[in-house]
Amino acid sequence: MKTENQPSSSRRDMIKKVAATSAAAFVGQSLFNRVSAAEALLSDDMKGRINHSVCRWCYGDISLDDLCKAAKAMGIKSIDLTGPEEWPTLKKYGLVCALTQGAGKGIAEGFNNPKLHDELVKSYEEVIPKVAAAGFKQIICFSGNRNGMDDAEGLKNCAVGLKRLMPIAEKHNVVMVMELLNSKVDHHDYMCDHTKWGAALCDAVGSENFKLLYDIYHMQIMDGDVIATIRKYNKYFSHYHTGGVPGRNEIDETQELYYPAIMKAIVDTGFKGYVAQEFIPKKKDKLASLKQGVQICDV
Repeated sequence: MKTENQPSSSRRDMIKKVAATSAAAFVGQSLFNRVSAAEALLSDDMKGRINHSVCRWCYGDISLDDLCKAAKAMGIKSIDLTGPEEWPTLKKYGLVCALTQGAGKGIAEGFNNPKLHDELVKSYEEVIPKVAAAGFKQIICFSGNRNGMDDAEGLKNCAVGLKRLMPIAEKHNVVMVMELLNSKVDHHDYMCDHTKWGAALCDAVGSENFKLLYDIYHMQIMDGDVIATIRKYNKYFSHYHTGGVPGRNEIDETQELYYPAIMKAIVDTGFKGYVAQEFIPKKKDKLASLKQGVQICDV
């Protein structure tokens, strides 16, 4: 019996056809010609209901200039998780950064630790105006690891620290976006690891300038029920990331999620933000994998 997450035969055949067309277009060509091939394949087919982005870190072995050229050709509008030194390159190609790099020490040391609040507030106060000056709208942040802390205490601590930053975020019209991450496989002990907890934190902060990044890969591992969760909690989500489960690789028929249905659920909520590809390509031609991911998600 076909479930909501399983592709039909016709959809599976379509995905295989896309992959085969991509491979034929890209094999044996220079990067410049691969970009041109991607543009030819995609330019007339984009539906325009999803604003596409891609995470920079997944393509670290490709220069930012080359990634920007490829992204532009594929109909991608944004390069996620870039910093101020990279933004001029994005702008050169007419791209934005839909979700910028954060401030502070990273994923494990975040707002659930009151001892870090002064440092985090200072760091974000310095970078938020830069995000706004560049014309961008969102910056990532993290809860930090539990380190033995109760979830209720951690939520309270996060709210206290984040509330200190809401005035400057509101002044500059920048949204601080906390990422939901799995603590089962990739980020052991991370606190913001369930959608319900993140939504409760949004309520506690009480500002439209604090939202959640719903990472589909991570939350499939922790919560499951991806489409039902999107329908229930979408008001808290201002950004989405993709990734194949298991393994965080290509989002094609090799994994358990059926992304066309997930993307349709996102569109049906009225979402106007960005969906960023954040899978780690296994295939040799990473740009072909990226193109395929964009096309699968372009519902």
